Formats: sequence, structure tokens, C-alpha cells
Amino acid sequence: MGQITLYNGVEMPVLGYGTLQITDPVWCQQCVEDAIEAGYRLIDTAAAYGNEAAVGRAVRQCGLPRRELFVTTKLWVQDAGYDQTLRAFDQSIKNLGLDYIDLYLIHQPFGDYYGAWRAMEHLYAQGAARAIGVSNFAPDRLVDLCMNQDVRPMVDQIEIHPFYQQAEAIKVMEMYGVVPQAWGPLSEAQKNIFHNKVLEKIAKSHEKTTAQVILRWHFQRGIPSIPKTVHKERMVQNLDIFDFSLSDREMAAVAALDIGHSEIIDHHSFCTARQLNCVKIHS
Repeated sequence: MGQITLYNGVEMPVLGYGTLQITDPVWCQQCVEDAIEAGYRLIDTAAAYGNEAAVGRAVRQCGLPRRELFVTTKLWVQDAGYDQTLRAFDQSIKNLGLDYIDLYLIHQPFGDYYGAWRAMEHLYAQGAARAIGVSNFAPDRLVDLCMNQDVRPMVDQIEIHPFYQQAEAIKVMEMYGVVPQAWGPLSEAQKNIFHNKVLEKIAKSHEKTTAQVILRWHFQRGIPSIPKTVHKERMVQNLDIFDFSLSDREMAAVAALDIGHSEIIDHHSFCTARQLNCVKIHS
């Protein structure tokens, strides 16, 4: 599949399996087991997804050595702050039934994420998390964090897809050695992306699906991604992107689809800040 090396030397698979909105525990465990069987070695979850326990059971029961799997989970806004983060991490470890986390992320740039980051630095120093990072941090917030903490984030997981390509954010990450990881790499099916005429034409020329073309586009940009599907045949298809390449002209055609903003969530909106701060995942 291929790995990308984080600045601390940890290797992370370039393709992962996302578990957002797979909340039924039996279904979630089956999906993760199917993904691992299909060949995925990175599994992405979060405390806010409510499925850490199901993900953990699949990881523990899949038959592979723990070291062969890369597990990501995330700290929710409600638990930002130094002491709260340490407690939340312990709860995630308990939910997952694992001894360590491969990548621990601050899920949103809200609340006391500076206190949370200091706690994550501690977890990293103790080896409880092999790598630490952030999610949904815009360039200004990311740079501020990088310049005022002892350990820079190793990953920033942000929305990236053909309609929102985040060129500036990616350039800033490169300046600080932060790896961008794409959530929603298939645009969460927004704007009828699977039937986009440009993508369909490219897919037809390679005898591939539009999803495969999009994931190949991410790969050729050097951006790891975490597509999500509950269909095993699509899990397999989404991994089958390493036997073809997009030409410079095709890469440029996809680049021309960028609309320059998200139609999924606006992290610069006060409404988003208010909404996410109101979401409580435990009492």
C-alpha cells in the first residue's frame, strides 16, 4: 500500500479506513474487520464517533499482530484541557482495549486545546501515543500551535477533496513538517462527485471508478486519505489505486474543479464554534 514517514520517524499508511457515522457496534465491528481483511492497516475513529469499543474489538480479534495496524482516535472539544485530556485518553484506551494509540488528534480547534496539547506532549513522551496531531486546524491556528509548543503536530487531518483542495493549508504544513491527511477525500458524495463529468471521463480512460481516480489524485499529491464505505466491494476498490497513474493533464483537470471553500462545514463560522462546543459526548 505504501507508507508516509512522519517527522518523528513513525510510518503511517497512505490509505486508511474511516469509521465516521458507523455507530451500531455490531455493524461497525464487521465493517472494520472487512476493511482489515481487504488490506487496510490504518483505522480511524474518534471519541465523538461513539464506536471506539467496536473498533477495538475488530482490531484485537482480526488475527494480525498489533504492530501491523495503525489506530487513530481523537480528543473531543468537551475534553480539552490538560487534566481532562489525560482522563479522556485513558477512557479511549479503555474503550479500544489497546495498550497504546498510534496517532492521537485534537479533533477540533475549540476549547482549551493548548492545555490539551501539553497533555498530548506528555502522552507522547511516555510512549502512550506514538504520534500526536490535530484535526481541522486552519493554517493560522496550526502555525500558532507549532510556534508555541515543544512538540509540533505531526499530522493535521483536514477536509481535502477535488472541490476543496486546500493548497494554502498544505503549503503551510510543508513549511512546518506537518503531514496533511484528508478526511472526506471523496467529498462525502457532495455535489454528485461520483458522476462528475471530468472525473468520469478520466475514470473511463483508465477503466477505473471515479472514487479510484479521486484517491489516486490524493496519492499523487502526496496526501494520505481515509475514505469511508460500509460496502466491502468498495473497500477493495478503494485500495486498488496503485496500478495506474494520472497524467499531468488529468491532474490539472481535477485541480480545475476546486471551488475554494467547503460545502460540508465552515470552521471559521461562529455558528460552527457554537454548535461543536455544545456537543457533549458524555455527562
